[in-house]
Amino acid sequence: MTSSVFAAERLLFTPTTPDTDAIHTIFAFPNEYTVGITSLGYQVVWATLAMRSDVQVSRLFTDTHEQLPRKPELLGFSVSWELDYVNILNLLESLEIPIRTNARDDNHPIVFGGGPVLTANPEPFADFFDVILLGDGEILLGNFIEAYKQVRNADRQTQLKALAQVPGIYVPSLYEVEYLASDGAVKLIQPISPDIPAVVQKQTYRGNVLSASTVVTEKAAWENIYMVEVVRSCPEMCRFCLASYLTLPFRTASVEASLIPAIEKGLSVTNRLGLLGASVTQHPEFEALLDYISQPKYDDVRLSIASVRTNTVTVQLARTLAKRDTKSLTIAVESGSEKVRQIINKKLHNDEIIQAAVNAKAGGLSSLKLYGMVGIPGEEPEDLDATVAMMLDVKKAAFGLRLTLGCSTFVPKAHTPFQWLGVNPQAEKRLQFLQKKLKPQGIDFRPESYNWSIIQALLSRGDRRLSQLLELTRDFGDSLGSYKRAFKQLKGQIPDLDFYVHANWSTDQVLPWNHLQGPLPQSTLLKHLADATSHFDSTQKELQPLNS
Repeated sequence: MTSSVFAAERLLFTPTTPDTDAIHTIFAFPNEYTVGITSLGYQVVWATLAMRSDVQVSRLFTDTHEQLPRKPELLGFSVSWELDYVNILNLLESLEIPIRTNARDDNHPIVFGGGPVLTANPEPFADFFDVILLGDGEILLGNFIEAYKQVRNADRQTQLKALAQVPGIYVPSLYEVEYLASDGAVKLIQPISPDIPAVVQKQTYRGNVLSASTVVTEKAAWENIYMVEVVRSCPEMCRFCLASYLTLPFRTASVEASLIPAIEKGLSVTNRLGLLGASVTQHPEFEALLDYISQPKYDDVRLSIASVRTNTVTVQLARTLAKRDTKSLTIAVESGSEKVRQIINKKLHNDEIIQAAVNAKAGGLSSLKLYGMVGIPGEEPEDLDATVAMMLDVKKAAFGLRLTLGCSTFVPKAHTPFQWLGVNPQAEKRLQFLQKKLKPQGIDFRPESYNWSIIQALLSRGDRRLSQLLELTRDFGDSLGSYKRAFKQLKGQIPDLDFYVHANWSTDQVLPWNHLQGPLPQSTLLKHLADATSHFDSTQKELQPLNS
């Protein structure tokens, strides 16, 4: 089923003609085409493979695919959303490949995966992947293909052992996990033989040329958009933030060598430009970049910017965006409480938030979206009152600007200082409280589903035992009810939901990802955790279980 969606694509690279003995590879995105083709990571990896003559690559989505090889040697998945695991299992079945690695033999392809979800904590999905690439594709992809070529004709076990020697390549089946009890914490994680590295180190690309779209299409979820990565990681290091901690250090693309050539190339085929990064406006030469985009020759360009830091919202920025067909800006404020912002290391004051709103309005923007969070460790009910008061102050200061507060629940993430802390069971009530206070004031409040946060926490702190649970919930459907039903069925075989989601873990505990090394050592994360908890109210016994 080669569909017309591929005909609508405008490629910004030239695919190579594959050699006669090229490695037959399927590169999949476990969601629909419109979603997958909007992922910059997916686009870049696909183009990198398509430009190699030693690889013949076909793309696969849940609703369409290019012509697929009859006997693929490699099958890759780019994973950027946790719940897409259901689609991974469905796609494996549709290709007649066993879901679990231990059921595959020499006739099956090596199933590999990468992307933010798997780099953060691959363990809940470890039984489904032969190989997981931890970190940046710029380094890993080429090394992976070259290493595979060396053992291409060997048996599966020999291939996996050879691949495991490559830095950043994690082969879960070559590590065994022991637990204190079937429903207890992890006791020990070790390689099955001494020739397998005890620790796998996430790989970090340190160049100053970052990624840009390799394809533009009207069939993408963001129609005809050309995306350019301006920065990678974020220098702020908010204590809960995976986008900062997992991807350190903060890297910026060179304006001359990377950004301007990329933008010129993209704007020759479309007039929609998206600037991506966790903190785009913190690029040291952001003003120069803005001046470049503000040239009259780009007057018809529609510009979108991912998320901006509050104190970089100038009238000039707002004016440029308004002129470029952007009506709104997004800034993450997390909370209106000074204390909570100190706990999470958010270096920001209410007057800066108010000033950002005033500047946005003065520059001609019609709306401002703020991102908040409830259930942050150490948060008290009065901190919510502070958020309500701040929102009302912003509304008063920039009267007429449409205000939205998008709000999520704190979810602990691996490789961050808050990985030891659980989800606050009061969070759902706190979202409802904000809704009740802000709606009548004409502030658009958009809470993220609390149930989805619970599932996210489960997957972000999960270990390998969850693979059984994931297979069950796939049959039940992916609502929170299905997860609870599956936990009930597995009672006594795996820990309960509470252990993974709400419990504060002891800092002496072996974490499920202890053998996978992120950018910062555990000792640094513990220091950052201590800095955070020093701002807790003295009355709070929040962290008791940590020192048990």
